[in-house]
Order: sequence, then structure tokens, then C-alpha cells
Amino acid sequence: MDDGAPLWRQDAASIAREVAAGRLSPVAVTEAHLRQIAALDGALHAFCTLDAEGALARARALERRIAAGETPGPLAGVPVAVKDLIATRGLRTTFGSRLYADHVPEADDIVVERLRAADAILLGKTNTSEFGYGGVGHNRLFPTTRNPWRLDRTSGGSSAGSAAAVASGMAALAVGSDGGGSVRIPAALCGIVGLKPSMGRVPLWPGCRDAAQPGASGWESLEHIGPLGRSVADIALMLSVMAGPDDRDRWSLPAGAAAWSAEPLDDLRGLRIAYSPDLGFAAVEPGVRRLADAAAERFARLGAEVVQADPGCGDLAPLFRALVALETDLTGLRRLALPRRAEVSPQVLALLDHPWTAEDFTDAITARKTVANLLWRFMRQHDLLLTPAVAVTAFPTDILGPGSIAGRPAGADDWTPFAALANLTGQPAIALPAGFADGLPVGIQLMGRRLEDGLLLRAAASFEAAAGEARPWPPAGPDSPSDLQAVAAA
Repeated sequence: MDDGAPLWRQDAASIAREVAAGRLSPVAVTEAHLRQIAALDGALHAFCTLDAEGALARARALERRIAAGETPGPLAGVPVAVKDLIATRGLRTTFGSRLYADHVPEADDIVVERLRAADAILLGKTNTSEFGYGGVGHNRLFPTTRNPWRLDRTSGGSSAGSAAAVASGMAALAVGSDGGGSVRIPAALCGIVGLKPSMGRVPLWPGCRDAAQPGASGWESLEHIGPLGRSVADIALMLSVMAGPDDRDRWSLPAGAAAWSAEPLDDLRGLRIAYSPDLGFAAVEPGVRRLADAAAERFARLGAEVVQADPGCGDLAPLFRALVALETDLTGLRRLALPRRAEVSPQVLALLDHPWTAEDFTDAITARKTVANLLWRFMRQHDLLLTPAVAVTAFPTDILGPGSIAGRPAGADDWTPFAALANLTGQPAIALPAGFADGLPVGIQLMGRRLEDGLLLRAAASFEAAAGEARPWPPAGPDSPSDLQAVAAA
């Protein structure tokens, strides 16, 4: 633990260790993060529902238990934020939608149950695009989430608030959901680590599983729950708590590792990494391409066999959109949303208004099989696939639709070309900080074979360790002047 750093800068693993040993007060840790939220969130808008009183009550109860000699859970005293798509018992969960503005779940999602049992301190809910339908943090219910590195820029999405909260020190860890990159995209744009585990590694319920909640019940074969943190070690710690089977989720996998390792690999020789800077079709900003190239070179210097290759899947956006529509309760959501069109986001309305056909859906299912077959064949020749995480750096928050990439018009599908592949195949993928372009974070993505989450984490830890220095913090601390403080004070 860095004794000279404020508590909101401490990593999750250190907090848990020191709290469990009785050397650090969970109340002090919680208060430090709540002060950080008070200082910054008026500008960042990462949290949409804050539970300060509940967080402090949980921290005090944990402190009493430890003082009485009880051994706490593995996330003892770690402040955690939870995406607003994920159910929290007794705490408002809106799915980023006015249609559910007053919804208070009666039960926790499985992952929230496990975080509570591990003695994490839940701070509140973080902002998302409506029902997760979008790669940014816009919705019609709450203010737009902003990037801690530049307030005029997006934090990505749809786990927008989760990424911004972790990057700015308002939470040590956060839970996100990833149906098409929604953990990895904001992690990359905010300069932190985000993991989408193998499909079923982290069980999910009631989200995507409860037909009584149109809008929140979609994406069943695409959605994953994943951790966001500031290091691979923190991600591995959180995965160790979140992972494991549950009979409420028929996709959930049998138990894997009891504790996921973030130890760097002893030797990368023999590790085969395919590097594709563009998957054969994507337009990538020059600064992003430069840092992705440098990441491939770093792996080569570490001893890995790095070859430039891509699986040949092409642009997956049309296939992905059709599968999202197929897995959406179109009847229920149309009944709920269309009478209140003015309150619904453009992305959701576009989905509901499109004249989908049975052929659209069956063609998408067939195409998905083709993609899965391409990937298993490709991954038999390669242990990992390395790409940029996002094709751009964070763009202005007022760009909802067309932007510009490499000098040409582009929409959301163009700037997130690397994301959906891992959701279609269920393979694990992680976004890692790779440096900065024009002062904004750039992330790379590593994708592993299905079920090989352990190798992915250890390879990611090797890359992280090879950086050789601590990553800088965004200009978001109350002890350093920044545009965040100027906006918060205005």
C-alpha cells in the first residue's frame, strides 16, 4: 500500500488486505471515496444514484465485525460502483430509461449478491446509455457522463459511469456489463482496465433473463458482466468474487479457478499472438494505430511470437444489430416505449421502428455460426488476438451520431469495430491502457480462446508489468487544479 497516497488512489487489493488486517478503517476508505465523489461528480456525472448513507452503514458494520475478530471477505472495505443496468435490492435501478425511472428491484443481481458477501462497499449506481443500446453515456434521464481526462469528451459506454468513476478515483472497482464492448470501450477511452470474461463465467440474473422487464430482458446470448479497475491484479481479484455457476443463469459455466491469477507469465516464449491493427477493414486513427503497433512490439520484446494476421470476419455490425433485435422483446418494449416516444433514446427507437423480418434474424444466426467457425480455426493457430480496443480516442460528448475517423464520416459501428467479435463467440477479451494520443487515453484489446481467461489475465499482467512505471492519473483530484474543479465550482 502506498502510505503517501490518498485513500482514493489506493488499489483495491491493497485496501482489502489492509482492512482485513485491521490496519485500515473501512469507514475512512469509504469517506475518502465519498469526498472524491462530492468533489468531482458534479462535473463527471458518473453516478446516477448515490447511496452514501448505505455505504457508510455497511462500512461501520464491517469495522465492528473485524474488531470483534471476524475474518472478512476478499473485497473487505473496497468501494465499488455498480452499473445501472444491474439490479440492486432496495436501490433504484433505472436501466438508463425514463420508462423505469422509479424502478426499485426486490432482489440483487447475482453479482451484487456476491459483492456484498465479499464485504465490498457498494457506493451506488453508475450511468449508462438506455438499456445499454449505445457506446456512450447518453440517456434522457440523467446528465451525460463525461471523461475524466477531458470534460468535453465522452467516457464511452455503455458502462460509462463505471469507467469514469474508477478512472477518477471515485470508486476503486466497478461492475459493468458488456453485450458488444460496453466494458472494454469505456475502459479504453478512460485509461483503465476492463474485462469481458468468457460467456457464462460470471452468471447474470435477473438482467437479460427476466421477461417481466422489457428492454432489460434482451441480449441474452451476447451480454456479459465484467469488472473495471485500475490494474490487472484488481480485475483478477474482482473476477475471483464474481465468477462461478448459478442455476438462475442457464448459460453459467462450472466453477473455474478459485482465485484468478494476475501474476505475469514467467516466460512469453512460445506464446503465439496474432496482431491485427484493423481486422482487415476498419479505419483507425493514426495515434491509436501507432500505440497498437507499439503494444505488438512490446509483446515481441517480451519473447512472444507476434505475427500480423486477422481472422477474416469482416464488418460484423449488420449481423450484430440483427442479433440484438432478435434477442430484444420487441413486442413488450414497443408496447412500453412507443406511447412515450419523446422519452425514449434515438438508438432504442431506431431498433423498434426498423421493419425486421424473419430472414434478417435467421441470416444473422447463420452468419454467427460462420464467424464462430472462423474464430476457433484461427485461434488454434494463435493463443491471443491483439487489436486496438477502440478505433478512436474520446470524441466530444455532443457527437451522438456521425463523427469523423481518419478524415471520413463515421457512425458508432465504425469507431467500435473490434468490440462485438468477442461477444458473438463468447471468448474472453480485456482492454488495457496503451498510452496517450493528443493527451487522451488509448487502449488495446487482447482476446483469448474461449474459457482461457486465466492465460488472458496473465498475458495482460505481463504487458502491464513491462510498462515499467505507474500510469498517470487524470486531472481529477481535489488536490490538483483542473478543468474538472472549474466546472464543478461553476
